[in-house]
Amino acid sequence: GAVRDVALLVAVGVSDEGHREVLAVEAAAGERSESWRGVLQGLVERGLRGVKLVISDDHEAIKHAVQVELSGAAWQRCTVHFQRNILAHVPQAETREVATDLKPIFQAARRQTAEQLAASFAERYGEVYPKAVATLTRGLDEALTYTAFPSSHHRLIRTTNGLERVFREVKRRTRVVGVFPS
Repeated sequence: GAVRDVALLVAVGVSDEGHREVLAVEAAAGERSESWRGVLQGLVERGLRGVKLVISDDHEAIKHAVQVELSGAAWQRCTVHFQRNILAHVPQAETREVATDLKPIFQAARRQTAEQLAASFAERYGEVYPKAVATLTRGLDEALTYTAFPSSHHRLIRTTNGLERVFREVKRRTRVVGVFPS
């Protein structure tokens, strides 16, 4: 048969005690909203309850699926991906300096502090890098969802880094196989 690419949809859960668990790994034709809804419906059917927060990159299909299937759950935009999106509008030579001013916004424990840091970032770079500032302004709210949760959780819920580790492990183990027969 023909070799074709498929999207791997992965959901990892973290319990109240802080234990991570891979809840679903499903191959799909793409990262469409229906695909994500199917994954979430499957999890709910298997007994998933009480989801308080979903963390992902800024992907409309995931956001829509979460709104429909896990209504009541908050959504956190991965701050690492978000910062990359902002810095994409900054010349490479200036990236390090701008990143140094950007990072503290997403290390703030309090929303008010983060918003003040974002305002001074916008003031400093608004004229030089208007697209970077527009990107920050547009996505800030969804990137600060973590501030509504206990500060002891912030490090774990600001980003999808935990998921990236799962992906690295999957890649490492599948590299050995190379091509899957089905």
